[in-house]
Amino acid sequence: MAAAVRGAVRGAVIDTHVHLFDPQRVPYASGAPYRPAAQPMEAYAKFALEAGLAHAVIVHPEPYQDDHRYLEYCFANERQAGLPAGFFKGTCLFDPIAAETPGRMEALVKKHPGRIVALRIHEVRKPGTPPLTSGPIKDRDLRSPAMIQTWRKAGALGLGIQMHFLPYYAPGIADLAGMFPEVPVILDHLARAGQGTPEEFAAVLRLARFPKVYMKYSGVEYSSKLPFPHEDVKPLVRRAFDAFGAERMLWGTLGYRRDEYEKQTRLFDSMFAFATEAQRARIRGATAAGLFGW
Repeated sequence: MAAAVRGAVRGAVIDTHVHLFDPQRVPYASGAPYRPAAQPMEAYAKFALEAGLAHAVIVHPEPYQDDHRYLEYCFANERQAGLPAGFFKGTCLFDPIAAETPGRMEALVKKHPGRIVALRIHEVRKPGTPPLTSGPIKDRDLRSPAMIQTWRKAGALGLGIQMHFLPYYAPGIADLAGMFPEVPVILDHLARAGQGTPEEFAAVLRLARFPKVYMKYSGVEYSSKLPFPHEDVKPLVRRAFDAFGAERMLWGTLGYRRDEYEKQTRLFDSMFAFATEAQRARIRGATAAGLFGW
C-alpha cells in the first residue's frame, strides 16, 4: 500500500502544512476562533509512515492560540509513535504586536533547538477594515512598530515569517520583507489568490523580487470556484511558478489518510503538468528540506 503511494510521488516528500489537535490532551484556548475535531499526532504518524513521508511541518493551529504544549508534545513523542527523531518541525503563534512576544519566542526557540522554523502571522480581515489590537491572534497592524520589532527578533533567532493572508495585504508584506531581506517569508495557500483582485495577485507575485520569499502550494480550494480538480486555479499556479520557480515553492496540506494523499497527489500532478520531474521533486520536498534545515 505504501509502495503504491510512494510510486505516485517519487523522491522525498515533505508536508509543509500539517495541523494537529488533541483537545483531550491539551484543551483548546478559551478564545479559540474554531474548535475542530481531534486530529492527533499518533494517527497522523501511522499515515505518514504508510505514505513514506520524509518530514512534516506542524503549523501551530489557531485553536491553541499561543499555547504550544501540544506542539511540544508532538516533538517529545514522535519516536514513541514510530517516527524517526526530528521528523517534525513547527511554526509558532504569538501576538506579533505584544511587547512580550520577542522574549516568549526566544524562550520557545531555545527550549526546542532547531525545531521552530517560523512565526505565523494571519492577515485575513476584510480589506478596508481596521486592524485588531486584541482578541484572537490575527489581523494586527503590519505597520506597527511592535510588528517591526517582532520581525527583527525572528530574524535574529533564525526564524522565518509564515504569512497567511489575503492578496490585499501584499504591499504591507513587501514593506517588511524589504526591511528584513535576510528573513525567509513563506506565503501560505497560494496567497489565497482567488480571494483578491487580479491587481492584488500581481502585487503578490511581485514579492518574488525578494530572494527569500517563498510560495506555498496548498489550500488550492481557497482560490477555486470549481469542484475538484479545480481547473480554474491552474493559471494561478503557473503564474506563481513562473514568478518564484521550483526553488522557492513548497507543497503543503497533503492529507491525513491514504485517500486524501492520493487525491492531493493527483491534483499536484495536474497543476504542475508543465514542470519537469526535477522541478516537481524540488516542490515536493527538496526546497523545504533546504529551507527548514533537514
